[in-house]
Amino acid sequence: MSLGRKSGRSALVALALLLLSSGALRIGTNIGHALAGEPTPATTAVLSCPEPPLALSAALSERESKAAAREAAIEERLAALDLAETVISTRLAALAEAEDSLKKTLSIADGAAEGDLAQLTEVYQAMKPKQTAQIFGEMDPRFAAGFLGRMQPEAAAAVLAGMSSDRAYAISVLLAGRNADVPRQ
Repeated sequence: MSLGRKSGRSALVALALLLLSSGALRIGTNIGHALAGEPTPATTAVLSCPEPPLALSAALSERESKAAAREAAIEERLAALDLAETVISTRLAALAEAEDSLKKTLSIADGAAEGDLAQLTEVYQAMKPKQTAQIFGEMDPRFAAGFLGRMQPEAAAAVLAGMSSDRAYAISVLLAGRNADVPRQ
């Protein structure tokens, strides 16, 4: 076993000697330049940078000009979008204002129409049932059904009793079915 160790050590020693001599040779070749103050050949290659070829320079310039043109186009589009957004916001505000105004006008009109209908219903309800039945007998059945639906049940019953049976039946069918199309859920 000692023989194997000796041969392994001698191989390591030989390898170490080879590495040391290689390093000394490398130091020795560049030491003359270092003492003379001259740059080594490896350093000169790094310090000098050749001019780029003309084609490369032209391609880079063209690419830069295209990028600048695209950037300008994007800025123009952003400005146009900002302007469009401002116009849209202004128009939406005007539209909302017009919608509010329309809602108020419709509310006033609905209130006035509702008031008129309520007053006319009160008038028909105050009349004698026979006279009201005669007037409702000549009206369109849908129109008459609308008034009868608004009347007090006792007054509406007296008016229906004063009408012909066909007319009373037609109005009753309209009253019963007027909410048939209303969604149940």
